[in-house]
Order: sequence, then structure tokens, then C-alpha cells
Amino acid sequence: MPDPRPVRAFLDDRHLALAARLDALCDAAVRPLPVPADDAAARAQARELLDLLGRERLLGLFDPPDLRGAALAREALAAASPLADAVFAVQGLGITPILLGASDAARAEWLPRLLRGEAMAAFAMTEPEAGSDVAAIATTARRDGDAWVLDGAKTLISNAGIADVYAVFATTDPARGRKGIGCFLVPAGAPGVRFVRPLVMSAPHPLGDVAFEGARVPAAYRLDAPRGDDGGGFRLGLATLDRLRPTVGAAACGMAARALEAALAHVATRRQFGKPLAELEAVRSRLSQMAIELTASRLLVYRAAWEADRGAERITVEAAMAKAFATEAAQRIVDGAVQLLGGRGVLADNPVDRLYRSVRALRIYEGTTEVQHAIVGAALVADAARRAAGESA
Repeated sequence: MPDPRPVRAFLDDRHLALAARLDALCDAAVRPLPVPADDAAARAQARELLDLLGRERLLGLFDPPDLRGAALAREALAAASPLADAVFAVQGLGITPILLGASDAARAEWLPRLLRGEAMAAFAMTEPEAGSDVAAIATTARRDGDAWVLDGAKTLISNAGIADVYAVFATTDPARGRKGIGCFLVPAGAPGVRFVRPLVMSAPHPLGDVAFEGARVPAAYRLDAPRGDDGGGFRLGLATLDRLRPTVGAAACGMAARALEAALAHVATRRQFGKPLAELEAVRSRLSQMAIELTASRLLVYRAAWEADRGAERITVEAAMAKAFATEAAQRIVDGAVQLLGGRGVLADNPVDRLYRSVRALRIYEGTTEVQHAIVGAALVADAARRAAGESA
């Protein structure tokens, strides 16, 4: 993983020890794993990776929340294996709503298993007609005695088909828009839960469609119950994404660092025009740009994580800045590495080519770059309006 010293100001001593442990683990147990040959192999390896993360107690970084630790884990895992990073990240997306809103009964039943890696989670928010517009969710949940009954379809769900439990967002009252959205814990084995089909990405990543057809879950499995029906599920979803969004930027940094490392190794040994590529001014300029963007990305990521760990109630703007900048920069850095490697960089068995296929999705999931810019822009305008109102008062 990248050297933690450039972001040392945001880290505690325990994080430096964690970074060293992560490096050793990834070198010994993650990097040597074969690249899955197909979707079935990726699904099998994802379960193996979850078991490894549980045994190594890395999932404990989500409870109690240590966002800087989770960011370090995602940097290291993404550099070693984008699939390992995805498994860690999606488990966090499933654990966090339970931490924020579950009843004591639901928490006791699921949280220990999820933290030990004995059960796999999934975060089911996206629908065919509801992506960034969460208020457009059409999956419904109706109360029936001491249970909730869910009907609807979810798409582009990570871990679909291999998850043991889904955090499902559904509307209890479509007429109320976002204020009618709830969040429910739905076991994969519950009657009415159906894995529809896998969706195969260019990079190994278990993804798919899931249907809920009269899926019945206990009332205690409503995760936003303490908030009632007034937008509790919507706020819970936003709070989960808000908390974990900086770690997407951390994963981008891990992939970018791996690409920069590969580019540096190549240009040091590859000779053109009678000398190593590293001696060409244009190559050095490209490397410099890559390194500067990576360092800036990491500073934004760990600034946001530090704010959360020190008790900030919301880090919406900091998280949006970190994700937007780091993921876009990582795309440029990985692309720059492909360019420096030349023909080798587009061979299917080259790590840089695999990074190129993996890094693209980071600019989309958990809110596209455009959504992040909208969040930052809205906050800037609102802050300017408050200052103007204060000055005129």
C-alpha cells in the first residue's frame, strides 16, 4: 500500500501498526491469489476473501467505527486485489446500517456473524429506475401484523446471489417520496427472495439482480424503526454512504499507487532511443503529475476520515470532495501507467490492465462524480446564502 507517512498528520500510532500489518497480510495472502477466470470463480473467491478478512479481524474496523483504519485497509486491499477491496467495502455497507439503526434483537442476531466474516452482507438500494435519485425507489414494504412484506426488484447489487443478508431500501408510502422510505434487513434464505441473474463486469466482481416477491421479515428487522416513518430509511441510507464514501477514495488511491509503482518499475528498465524511459523529460513530467495527484487524493481522503473519527456528525462535503477528486485522479493515474507501459499495458494478464478495468467503477458507485460535485456546489451556495443573510441582519 502507499507509504502512510505523507498522511501521518491524520493518523494515530495504531494506524501505522495497522498499515504494516496490512502490507504483510496482502503480500502473504492476497496478492498471490489467482485472478478469477470467470464470474463463478469470482463468487467463490469472494467468499474465501470474506473468511480471510474475518479471521484477520479487519471487519472489526467497522465496529466501533474507525474510518481511518477502514481507509488504510481499502488502500492496501485495492492495491493487492480489487476484488478483496470490494468484499471488504460491501461488508461495511451492510454492517453500517445495522450499527446505526438496528433493534437489539436484529443486532445480536446478525452483527457478530458479519464481523467475523461468517455471513456476507449486501446493500440493496439501486433499482432499474432509481440510482442517484433514491426517492424514486419503487420496491414496497407493507406492514402485515408482526412482519413487513417486501415486493420489488433491485439491480446492480454487489454480492447478489452470494450474500446471506441484504439491507434493502423500500418505500412504505410511495406518496410521501423520500419521507416514506424504510430500510429492512432481509435474509437471503427468506421465502420470496430470489436471485434473478448475475451481471458480469469486465473486472471480477459479484454483481446481480435480486427480486423480492412477498418476502416476509420480522418487524424487528426494520433498521430505521427508531426514526419512525418520517424519512428514516432515506436518512439511514445517506448516513451510511456519507460515512463510507471516503473509503471509496481510499480504494482509488490504492489502485493508483499500484499503477504508479508498475509504471516506475517499467520506465526504469525499458530502454528507448538508447536510454531508459525514465531519463526522458516527458516521462518524468507524467510521473510527477501522477504522484502529485495521488498525494492530493490521499490528503483529502484522510482529512474526511479524520473528521469522522474525531466525532463530526456529518462529513458530507468532505466525503464528496474526497471521493470525487480521488476517483477521477485514479482514473488518470492508471491511464497514465497504461500509456507508459505501452503495449504491455493493454495485455489482459498485466496488472495495470486489470487496474484499468477495475478503477472505472469507482467513479460511479456510491454516487457518481457528478453527484459529488452537486453536493459540494449546493453546500457552497447554501453557506454563501447564510453568510449573506447574517451580514444583512
